[in-house]
Amino acid sequence: MNNLLRLKFDNDDWAYYQLGFSAQTTSNQTERIIDGSMDKRRKGVYGPKLGKEGVIFVDDLNMPQKEKYGAQPPIELLRQWMDYKGWYDIDLPERDFRKLEGVRFAGAMGPPGNGRNSISSRYIRHFNVLYIEPYTDGSLGNIFSTIMDWMFATKTNPAMPKGVQDLKESIVKNTIYIYKETQKKFRPTPAKSHYTYNLRDVSKIF
Repeated sequence: MNNLLRLKFDNDDWAYYQLGFSAQTTSNQTERIIDGSMDKRRKGVYGPKLGKEGVIFVDDLNMPQKEKYGAQPPIELLRQWMDYKGWYDIDLPERDFRKLEGVRFAGAMGPPGNGRNSISSRYIRHFNVLYIEPYTDGSLGNIFSTIMDWMFATKTNPAMPKGVQDLKESIVKNTIYIYKETQKKFRPTPAKSHYTYNLRDVSKIF
């Protein structure tokens, strides 16, 4: 099952769109979802609503599987926009060229491995790349302990027994341990691409 998702948020000046790639994501799915979010501005030209700029955020950018010759079709589609500002309409027999204007792309991905792939330098050259060092266990402990401090504060939960409040450090420590062990034992593969765990999953617990 493909888990390509779309979220949309608008304000007066900007329109935001989000795509989530998986190992099964195809270029046709990607094109149809982006095209379905755009308005027609004039013949052959599409974009966000007039007067707005669009930002398309692609999460898990390097998850799509590589095909026989090493390319990742969804990424090659996005690269086509970078080079030619559009792509060919797959739903028309004439395959007319659709130009997208007033949009820009941003993305996020994890290091290659565990189901993620390296992406071509021909695509990555279009971006300014930022790398964020993974959090240490100590940093994670500080983050989630602060959340627990707020949850267990007397004013927030006056009926919270002291015995429960004393479990704060144990709850944080063991949750982080389970998260790390899950990442080690349940690794994503093309057949089980849903085996992806990140800090969003930990945050849901707290």
